[in-house]
Amino acid sequence: MTGISGYVYSPFGYEGYAAKGNMQTQATTGTEGSSQVNKPTLNPGESDKVAPGRMSSPAECQTCKERKYQDGSNENVSFKAAAHISPNAAGARVRAHEQEHVSNAYSKAAQNNGKVINASVAIHTAVCPECGRTYVSGGTTTTQIKYNNESNPYQQNKKSNDALGLVGQNINLAG
Repeated sequence: MTGISGYVYSPFGYEGYAAKGNMQTQATTGTEGSSQVNKPTLNPGESDKVAPGRMSSPAECQTCKERKYQDGSNENVSFKAAAHISPNAAGARVRAHEQEHVSNAYSKAAQNNGKVINASVAIHTAVCPECGRTYVSGGTTTTQIKYNNESNPYQQNKKSNDALGLVGQNINLAG
C-alpha cells in the first residue's frame, strides 16, 4: 500500500504572527466600536466564526495553515518532501497524487509482462482539532498485479491441462 499522509501540527498562540509576513490582520470590534482583539487572518476566504468548543475559526487556524503532506512510499512520485496544501485544494491534489501511484502500477505491470487485477484509491478525511473544519488528511492506493511466470513448472502444467480440455471443441465444417 502506498499513499500520501497528512501531518497535523499543534496550534500555537497568536503572539508574533504579524511579524512573519504575508498575513493579513483583522480587527474585531466590540459593542462600543473599539478594537478589542487583533487576530490574523491565516486562511483568507474562510469563515471567521468560532464554533462552540473550538479554539479558533477556520480563518484564524494555525493548524490548518501549517498542515503538511508527505508521501511515505518508495516510488518516484510527488510529495517526497513535506509540503503544505491549502485545505480547499487538498482533495484534488491528494487524488492526483494517488493517481500517480495507479499509473505507476500500470507501467510496472506492462514492463514486466503483468496485468493489473485491482487498483483502488481511498481518500481519508479528518476533523481539525483547533477549528473543527473537515479536511482531506491523506490517501491510500492499493494495487494488485498478476505476473505470468512461464518458467514455473506448475504454470506450465496448468497450461497443458487447459490445452487438453480445449482440443476438439472447435470444428470447422466449412472446409
